[in-house]
Amino acid sequence: MPNFSNIVLFDGAYHQKLKPLTFTRPVADLRVGILKIREKWELFLSSKINFRCKNYLGKKYHSISDQVDIGICGALLPNINLCEAINDLKDKTIMMKDGKVLAIKPLPNEGVDIDNQLKTYKVVQYISNIDIIEKPMDIFKLNGSEIENDLKWLLKDSSDLKNDGNANLLIGDQIFIEKGAVVTGSTLNSTDGPIYIFKGAEVMEGSNLRGPLAIMENSVVKMGSKIYGPTTIGPHCKIGGEISNVVFQGFSNKAHDGFMGNSVIGYWCNFGADTNTSNLKNNYGLVKSWCYESKKFESTETQFCGLIAGDHSKSGINTMFNTGSVLGVFVNIFDSGFPPKFIKSFSWGSKGGFETYEFDKAIEVAKSVMSRRGVELDEESVNIYKSIFKNSIN
Repeated sequence: MPNFSNIVLFDGAYHQKLKPLTFTRPVADLRVGILKIREKWELFLSSKINFRCKNYLGKKYHSISDQVDIGICGALLPNINLCEAINDLKDKTIMMKDGKVLAIKPLPNEGVDIDNQLKTYKVVQYISNIDIIEKPMDIFKLNGSEIENDLKWLLKDSSDLKNDGNANLLIGDQIFIEKGAVVTGSTLNSTDGPIYIFKGAEVMEGSNLRGPLAIMENSVVKMGSKIYGPTTIGPHCKIGGEISNVVFQGFSNKAHDGFMGNSVIGYWCNFGADTNTSNLKNNYGLVKSWCYESKKFESTETQFCGLIAGDHSKSGINTMFNTGSVLGVFVNIFDSGFPPKFIKSFSWGSKGGFETYEFDKAIEVAKSVMSRRGVELDEESVNIYKSIFKNSIN
């Protein structure tokens, strides 16, 4: 148990680094593996944890601006050694590794001159290994190990896992299907990693699944799908075609044929039939992608990188995304072919050009999309979108 009771996960520089995914939520609200970052910390520390995030996100996510016992970097993933080190921190201490701030005890009030106040703190270096989400593509790169880490918590109570589905071929001993999940006439192979399917999820007949893979509650894998791990299908998604190493945060659809690989997809996205993403350059070189922090294309330091898509972005049929493509929030692509590799938020158009997606029309579509899942678009979210819109057109 921690020796402090008031903990926040702060965004810091990672709010900008992890856009477009963090346009609409705090860093620690991102899903990596099965659980969101905040959920992981709450399990490790056995404590409720709050956010400290940007002002325009603050009301919806109950951002804490007062001084708290401990502040932890919201992009940092927990492990036992790290939690023990944080638990042992003395007052007025900053814990760092390789120039990155990991934890601050106590975290000062947001309203004070924090930089000057922190100059009085002692700096200690953390020497063990850490995993930290520094770029959006780190989410799919770390997804396999995080699925396995999260399962250590989920499998503590395995009473609801006595379900083999109907007429399935199960390969390996790491297949976990909760009661209430429907899996029919499919092949599930856990040789390379575990497969976990939540209650309320459905895998339709003829699907071929390979772990590491998590299919979360009320998601549907459509007939004849091919899914390679490490992949996470967040809650309330509809997935079809061929998927490889993709993290769907939740409530998004890629329901038809077409390939998507090495990608991270935000909430309420929809990709038309035969949408494809390239995840490997023809020359097999390192992929470049748009960086919101530097405002230019930078190396992802990986050979494989597909699409990073912010919330409420959509593509029409036969859209072809180049390696390292980035969509802001509320991007609407209505034409086939290759759109630009970077499309800013609230853009509407095709490879022939884009114009501003009118705010009222974008919100009208969002309300319609969300109502189909029984979700109402709340006023706090609309205000967040309005703030993003104002900045996107300046």
